[in-house]
Amino acid sequence: MNKQKQIRIFDKQAERYANLREKESQRRWRRQLLESASGRVLELAVGAGANFPYYPKHVQITAVDFSALMLEKAKNAAVRNHVDAAFIRADIEELDFPDGTFDTIVSTLSLCSYDEPQMVLGRLKRWCKPDGAMLFMEHGISSKRLVSAIQRTLDPVLYRMIGCHHNRNMAELIEQAGISILSVERHWLDMFYIIRAKP
Repeated sequence: MNKQKQIRIFDKQAERYANLREKESQRRWRRQLLESASGRVLELAVGAGANFPYYPKHVQITAVDFSALMLEKAKNAAVRNHVDAAFIRADIEELDFPDGTFDTIVSTLSLCSYDEPQMVLGRLKRWCKPDGAMLFMEHGISSKRLVSAIQRTLDPVLYRMIGCHHNRNMAELIEQAGISILSVERHWLDMFYIIRAKP
């Protein structure tokens, strides 16, 4: 998909993302995942700032998104939640930081949208300190045969409509990038991955 078209898709969804009321289970998973974030944090595809209520105090967040309208919503969320955040409007696939810049890397519901997820993961691995944490909450392909067959069938249509893929095995992608997985949880018919890792 053309990158500008993908940006327009996410711009159109910014208001809905900002007003979205997630299920209690999803809020709990965010809270449990992010409680281990520390120091300098990179959050890619920050969206409307859904993670901001769950960060520990005293973290310093660099929040990246390619959608200007999403970043507007995220800035509002940062103010509401008293979060120390700097915002960068950029495509993470075209951004670069010095090696070992961040103590924590956070990706929630973002690996589904990149054209080259392996390249992105390779960069995240470099940008994270060797003793740092990499925290992922992603949706992807189910391990259940019927569900995964439906996901594969619908993936081309869903990608054109909402800008993200539903047929990626997130744990495999992360492992293939040479990132060490510490734990994996699967929820919602195994379509939802919560992964704690280190570079």
